[in-house]
Amino acid sequence: MLDIKFIRENAELLREAGRKKHIEFDLDLLLSLDEERRAIMKDVEAARAEQNVASQNIAGERDFSARARLIESMQILKDKMRGEEERLQEVMKKWKTQMLLVPNIPDVSVPEGGSDEHNREERVWGEKPIFNFVPKDHIRLGQALDLLDIERGTKVSGFRGYFLKGDLALLSMSIWRYTMDKLSQKGFVPMMAPALVRRESFMGTGYLPQSEDDLYKVQDELYLAGTAEVPTMGYHMDEVLDVAKFPIKYAVFSPCYRREIGAHGKDTKGLVRVHEFFKVEQIILSEADHQKSVELHEELTGNAEEMIQELGLHYRVVTNCGGDLGLGQVKKYDIEVWVPSEERYRETHSSSYFHDFQTRRLNIRYKDVDGKLQFAHSLNNTALATPRLLVAILENFQQSDGSISVPLALRPYLGKEIIGVQLL
Repeated sequence: MLDIKFIRENAELLREAGRKKHIEFDLDLLLSLDEERRAIMKDVEAARAEQNVASQNIAGERDFSARARLIESMQILKDKMRGEEERLQEVMKKWKTQMLLVPNIPDVSVPEGGSDEHNREERVWGEKPIFNFVPKDHIRLGQALDLLDIERGTKVSGFRGYFLKGDLALLSMSIWRYTMDKLSQKGFVPMMAPALVRRESFMGTGYLPQSEDDLYKVQDELYLAGTAEVPTMGYHMDEVLDVAKFPIKYAVFSPCYRREIGAHGKDTKGLVRVHEFFKVEQIILSEADHQKSVELHEELTGNAEEMIQELGLHYRVVTNCGGDLGLGQVKKYDIEVWVPSEERYRETHSSSYFHDFQTRRLNIRYKDVDGKLQFAHSLNNTALATPRLLVAILENFQQSDGSISVPLALRPYLGKEIIGVQLL
C-alpha cells in the first residue's frame, strides 16, 4: 500500500506504474473517494468540536429551562454526527478497497513488457552439460531408479500429486539443510514458519485480494501459504522494531501450497509445477532507504547464485519486465536453471524488493535517529524451492548408466556420491 498523500501528489506517476505493470485500477475513483473522505472527516471533526463546546455549556448552565434547551440541541447534534460517522464508515470501506488495488511504482531499470518473454537477461553462469548419450527427463530417471512415484501420488493427492522415495527424499532434505547452513553462516536467523496463516498476512503482503483464486482456503480467514514470505512478514505485524538491529534477516523453511489456477495446461507432468512443495525463503527488513534496498536486493540474489554455483548448475539471471511484476514489487530478478530435457532455462528462484509497500499494510515500523516513526522496507528471495530444483539436479547430473552423481556440496549431507542403480 502506498501513502495516500503520495498518491494524490503523484497521480500521473501512478498511472504510469499501472501501465508499465499492466495492472488495471481506477485511480480517478480512488481520488474522488479520498476527496469525499476528507470532506466528511472535516465535518465530523467540526461536529465533535461543537459537541465538546455544547457539553461544557450544559455543565455550566444553572437555569433548568436553558439547560433543557441545550440538551435538546445537543441531541440533534449527536444525531447529525452519528449520520456523518456512518457515512464516513461507508466511504472508508470503499476507499480502503481501492487503496489495496494501487500498484507500487517499478524501478526505472525495470524493462517494458507484458510477460516473462520480455524479461531481460543480465548474466549467465556456467556451461550447459554435454552428454555422450541421450539424456532422460527427470520423470524417467526418477521412476527408473524407484525414487519418484507420480502414479501413486496422483492416486493419493490428485492431479500434480507425487511421492519422493529413498535417496531422492533424502537428497531433498539434504538441500534444505545445506541451504539453511549457508544462510545461517551469513547471519540469517533460521526459522520454521507455519503454512496455515490468517487473512491479515496475505492482505499485508499483497497476495490478497488479487490472488485469492490461487490460494487454498481452509476455513473462514485461514489459508495455506504459497511462500514463507507471508507468515514471516506477519511475524512483526503491528510492531515497532529496533533500528539498531537492522537489517533483520531470516532464513525461513516452510511447506507451501498453490492451486496453480493460472497454469492450466502447463507442466502437467513431473515436479516442475506442483500443488505442495517446500521452500527456504530469505526475508529482510531494513530502514526506509532506497539505496539500501538496492544493495540488499543484490545481496539476496548473490546468496542464491552462490548456492546454485556450489551445486554446479548452469543458470542465468533475468530482470523481470513490468508485466511480470506483482502488485507490490519495485524490482524483481528471476534465476533460471538449465533443464537438459527441455533444452531451456526454467525459473527456480525469484528475488524482490518492495520498499514500504508491505510494511505499510502490516504496520511494521521503526524509530529513526530523530525518533520519528518510519515504515520499514522489506525484501525476499527464494533461496531454495523443492522439488523443482531436484528436476535440474537429476537431469544435469545423470550418468550414462542411469545413476545420478550427487553435487559435491551435498555429499557431506547425503553421505553418498552416487544415487541409484538403473532398474530398467
